[in-house]
Amino acid sequence: MKLNVSHQTHYTYAQQVKHSTQYLRLTPQDSSHQKILSWDLTLPEYATRTLDAYGNVLHVLTLDQPHQAITIEANGVVEIEDNTEDDNCGHLSPLVFLRTSPLTQADGAIRDFASRYYRPQDQHESLCNLMGELLLKMPYSPGSTTVKDSASQAFSAQTGVCQDHTHVFLACCRSLGIPARYVSGYLYSEDSTHVAMHAWAEAWLDDRWQSFDVTNNTCKPNQHLKLAIGIDYLDACPVRGIRLGGGSEDMRTVAAVAMLDVPQ
Repeated sequence: MKLNVSHQTHYTYAQQVKHSTQYLRLTPQDSSHQKILSWDLTLPEYATRTLDAYGNVLHVLTLDQPHQAITIEANGVVEIEDNTEDDNCGHLSPLVFLRTSPLTQADGAIRDFASRYYRPQDQHESLCNLMGELLLKMPYSPGSTTVKDSASQAFSAQTGVCQDHTHVFLACCRSLGIPARYVSGYLYSEDSTHVAMHAWAEAWLDDRWQSFDVTNNTCKPNQHLKLAIGIDYLDACPVRGIRLGGGSEDMRTVAAVAMLDVPQ
């Protein structure tokens, strides 16, 4: 399946920004699951390309001249291989992803929830069951949380979006001693109202990373395009920046994923 991706992020500021730096994880990489046929970033200035600590492609965009707006665009075509997981295990030991963070810290309620559904003799099936129960407990509810809300806060509120679902699932896995990592990317859906930007989890089972998309209650990444991985949202979010000046900020993001070929 070939997917065409169009993603624009536009910042406007109430006052002039003296200096800003944007950290962009907007470039996917080839794997057995996805083949990048074309990919371009359109940026206001040249950005330095490197790899971050997790092996993600990272562009660092620095604007030294005063400005009141920034537009960042990513466009590309990617071929997705159905029923195939990403075979790129990276340079880090999976044990790194046992480490927790303020956004993924498991409290007593999350630990109790995880242990209720986990069976060591059948890890994958029990995590699939846990995922389904988690979605029932935390129905998808846009606007009910913010990017600053932790797993314990979202779990307590019993609501959230893909980011919250992923954080809670990661907290569950790590509390069970299972390495798990946050994944940011895009999701193709025939439903035009579905948000194209997405987040899901990968857990280290049977010596490989396996996908768990809580929001869609699926373990098959057939319509998923991976951008970046990390301990939590802050490590893998597509656009994250710092600035000096500017006052209040307004950020608008538009992302669309369309199928280019229809399976026969």
